[in-house]
Amino acid sequence: MTHRFVTAACAAALLAGGAAAEEIEMQAIFPESLPLLGKPAWDIAAKVAELTAGDLTFDVKSPGEIVATGEVWDAVSTGAVESSWYSIGFAEGVVPSAPLFTTFPFGPDIREYAAWWYYGGGEELWAEISEPYGIKTVHCSALVPEASGWFREEITSVADLQGKKMRFFGLGASVMGKLGVEAQSMGLADTMSALNTGAIDSAELGFPFLDDMVGMYEHADHYYFPGWHQQTSFLSLIFNIDTWNGLTDQQRAIVETACEAQVLRTMAEGEAVQLAPLAKMQAENGVQVHEWPPEILDAYEAAWAEVVAEKSAADADFARAWDSISAFRDNYAEWKEIGYLD
Repeated sequence: MTHRFVTAACAAALLAGGAAAEEIEMQAIFPESLPLLGKPAWDIAAKVAELTAGDLTFDVKSPGEIVATGEVWDAVSTGAVESSWYSIGFAEGVVPSAPLFTTFPFGPDIREYAAWWYYGGGEELWAEISEPYGIKTVHCSALVPEASGWFREEITSVADLQGKKMRFFGLGASVMGKLGVEAQSMGLADTMSALNTGAIDSAELGFPFLDDMVGMYEHADHYYFPGWHQQTSFLSLIFNIDTWNGLTDQQRAIVETACEAQVLRTMAEGEAVQLAPLAKMQAENGVQVHEWPPEILDAYEAAWAEVVAEKSAADADFARAWDSISAFRDNYAEWKEIGYLD
């Protein structure tokens, strides 16, 4: 019996590539309790474990359990943390071009963005830019358009934005700053705390499904669309490069394939779950939904053009990334026009 058991164990090891099971620590920047934002970290861990028959597993840690969200990029870079469920836009302070690879104002929808990332050179360009930091990025989730803000008072002109203290993510924060908003980038927990204490008086956070879940209507009742600053966005698995290179070819292929599948599933889920919470907030919580008037959207877009010019002049990688995505979008525009209904 013992001999047969050992033989079976050896055979299993050979089938798994002859190596012991691998466990990787993953620091999530969003909690598991948040569908579409946090839960996919635990979902991808379960899927990879299933596909590898336990040969590769992730030990997923909740936000702040190892390091604070603002420290994740550096922690993965140095190897203090092996991997993270992450939005690379949070690395903007270290890598100014990072937001262009996850979400940016007046950016593409998920079809166009995915086309650039997978087939238009985006993935390769980001690998080159992030190589000095020793980080491997695998896009692993796609989010639907966000709302562009919650305000306590109706905004009817650009002048009404002056002096607002507002949570805003990524490059959109720079746009709002051009229009007199005191914009601050902060995570979910800090955003809710700042709203509760009055440190900020407005915020953009997510899409209706998420905003209803966290109770944004408790702090403001004027809800603005469209999400000009974030038409779609990618969430990613990032790995310390030594951790990534230490995996077998098969393990890396499984992670990449599972993440590609999850991009599709999260995109579909996000599209399916928005209208019911939006209707509920309007009917039960007194939320007033607004669409930005053309003159305010034009002001946002003009300010964005200024931000692009300034950041391109200040950082060569930002300029390269902007040129890449812009050229792709110019070429894609004709197909978009003739291939799709308005």
